[in-house]
Amino acid sequence: MTATAPRLGASPIRRPFATAALVAALVSLLFGLMLAGAGPASAHAALTGSDPQDGAVVATAPKEVTLTFSEAIAVGDGSIRVLDPSSKRADTGAEPKDLSEGSTVRYGVELNPGLPDGTYTVAWQAVSADSHPISGAFTFSIGAPSETTVALPSEEVGGGPVGVVYGIARYAAYTGFILLVGGAAFVLGCWPRGASARPMQRLVVRGWVTLTAATLVMLLLRNPYTGSGKFADAFDLDGLQAVLDTKPGAALVSRLLLLGAAALFIAVLFGTYARREDAVEKKDLTFGLAVGGGVVAAGIAATWAMSEHASTGLQAGIAMPVDVLHLLAVAAWLGGLVSLLVALYRTPDIGSRAVRRFSRVAFGSVLVLAATGIYQSWRQVGSWSALTGTRYGQLLIIKVALIAVLLAVAWFSRRWTARLTDTAAASGGAEATDTAAPEDAEEVSGTEEAPDGVDPARAAQLARQRAVLTATKKKRIRNADPERSGLRRSVLAEAAVAVVLLAVTTVLTSTEPGRTEEEAGAGAAATAPAATGPVNLSMPFDTGGQNGKGTVRIDIDPGRTGSNELHVWVDGSDGKPMDVPELKIALTLEAQEIGPLPVVPDRLAEGHWSASGVQIPMAGEWKVDVTVRTSDIDQVTIDENVKIG
Repeated sequence: MTATAPRLGASPIRRPFATAALVAALVSLLFGLMLAGAGPASAHAALTGSDPQDGAVVATAPKEVTLTFSEAIAVGDGSIRVLDPSSKRADTGAEPKDLSEGSTVRYGVELNPGLPDGTYTVAWQAVSADSHPISGAFTFSIGAPSETTVALPSEEVGGGPVGVVYGIARYAAYTGFILLVGGAAFVLGCWPRGASARPMQRLVVRGWVTLTAATLVMLLLRNPYTGSGKFADAFDLDGLQAVLDTKPGAALVSRLLLLGAAALFIAVLFGTYARREDAVEKKDLTFGLAVGGGVVAAGIAATWAMSEHASTGLQAGIAMPVDVLHLLAVAAWLGGLVSLLVALYRTPDIGSRAVRRFSRVAFGSVLVLAATGIYQSWRQVGSWSALTGTRYGQLLIIKVALIAVLLAVAWFSRRWTARLTDTAAASGGAEATDTAAPEDAEEVSGTEEAPDGVDPARAAQLARQRAVLTATKKKRIRNADPERSGLRRSVLAEAAVAVVLLAVTTVLTSTEPGRTEEEAGAGAAATAPAATGPVNLSMPFDTGGQNGKGTVRIDIDPGRTGSNELHVWVDGSDGKPMDVPELKIALTLEAQEIGPLPVVPDRLAEGHWSASGVQIPMAGEWKVDVTVRTSDIDQVTIDENVKIG
């Protein structure tokens, strides 16, 4: 529900102005998402290069294997493993060396000396600076490719049952934060008398319990989530200590400490504050709780900002405060929406003034979300192609669509709010009266003392009956109010959309941003081997002498790195096989300054030469030089470039 509803009796000119402002905010959000930025912003580190490259065939064993990443990562023992064809460790087993220079993030491991020829597998696993685990594997060959028995895990790190539970805990943590902060803000800013309403108390307390429990689960599962993927490792004290030494671990511990302060805040809000009757004292206490609660809420929000996407990449110093504002705005809007829904269904005495106050708060929250969402989207998406061509961009489109639906439903809520009166509430009692719901009847009756001469049990039974009758009467009056009923239905629809929106947002925070995915894809395209397939060339030549014209046809099979079969056919100008006194071939990879690598084919038949075991050490654009001699003095060298990989 948004704050497009003015006060009753206000000038109608303000209504289209507020609606136009809301539409402008939505349009800004929709189009601001697609602003293209030139600066690099990373989150979710990605492998952008390696030495040796994936699929490369090297003549001699390298001394080390190095990996290059798009952003800073956390590594430990076993983060980079090199396995020989028999699945044994080919590296020294030492912790990876940090070879980073400037903005280039590179790590390497030394290999054992005297490694035999064959195919080697490099398996790596790390934690990116935004707290998400990453992993991968590739192969290279020494001398020539060979069979390998290496069996890599079928699941990526961070997946499996542990990943599912960790993801549920992440969703629960966001939900708890929204209910805790949004519910408390609703009571303080929109409906102070709601502090004495039991449904509101339960809502905020359940938000606190959910966030605390989810944080504890995430802290315990952090080690298996980024490592083995086994639940048993959640109780590994060494692993837990290692987690506490990381940025995500410190953020989770900080969140638990702040939740202790939040528990004290809740006790005061629903205790001292709820019982305070003096208007001046309550106003002062409201100010103190608002300041203290705001600090605690911002601190809890900062535990996400300091350990996830906002903490890495472009303008991190600006992005983290913006992320805090974004989370607080989400909590104020969606948490307040749930609080309003609970109040409308469970506490029929809530009046129109509280609803309109929340409407203004919701409108301000939407404006903050639009501004911060534009900035965050620019950092994480950066281009039209990333918006439509990456999973992050597609999820972002879904999120914006859900926000549009939410705002459309909120427009109907605005109409009901504009017609809302306090008639129903006045019929059943003033707004200040917080009557218990039927399920609270026992708690209310327990506070009454039995009159003299009356059996206490009978008195308690009569008190419960009176409470149920009173609550039923109020509920009947409330349901008879069409404006209030319509508002309840529209707010319920808003809350349903908000639940789906929160789920999409949770998935979005654990998805590799579109900008980084495109950068990683570009790096992989630059370093990955070219598409495999036989190479066929046809090269005309003219040595200048008698019978010196003809055509050289070359086949290189399978046309990839490693060992290849090379066949050469020489045809005369009449198209028939032509014998020549000498034929030489050389291969050169100019981009890497490799070659020329000579190839001396053997004559198989008239006009047909062949060479086996021709080694292509690296994928790339190779220049094929062919020297043809047709007489003692007539000779020519021709060349052509071809992709081999």
